[in-house]
Amino acid sequence: MYYEIRTYRLKNGSIPEYLRVVGEIGIAIQKRHLGNLIGYFSSEIGPINEIVHIWGYATLDDRQRRRAQLAADPEWQAFLPKIRDLIVTAENKIMSPASFSPLGGKDPI
Repeated sequence: MYYEIRTYRLKNGSIPEYLRVVGEIGIAIQKRHLGNLIGYFSSEIGPINEIVHIWGYATLDDRQRRRAQLAADPEWQAFLPKIRDLIVTAENKIMSPASFSPLGGKDPI
């Protein structure tokens, strides 16, 4: 199991707008293609104006296939301009759990 941790630093004060448009439109498109949403978070302490979402994939090939399907979806392409100008920076990590991690021996997909 692999976990993709995507962190976006947003423009100051834009978290409510970002969450609104993702909640109303974007998340359904993402879930249709990416499948296994582990969690979607916004920061209140520490680095502010951050969004973190975590997706689970069976393999790295599974992730690549699913991300390509999402990128090719016309609905996703139409959605992206609604959030693009709200994002200042983006960071992406691919993580695999240790064997003793609560999700380490489980396949949540």
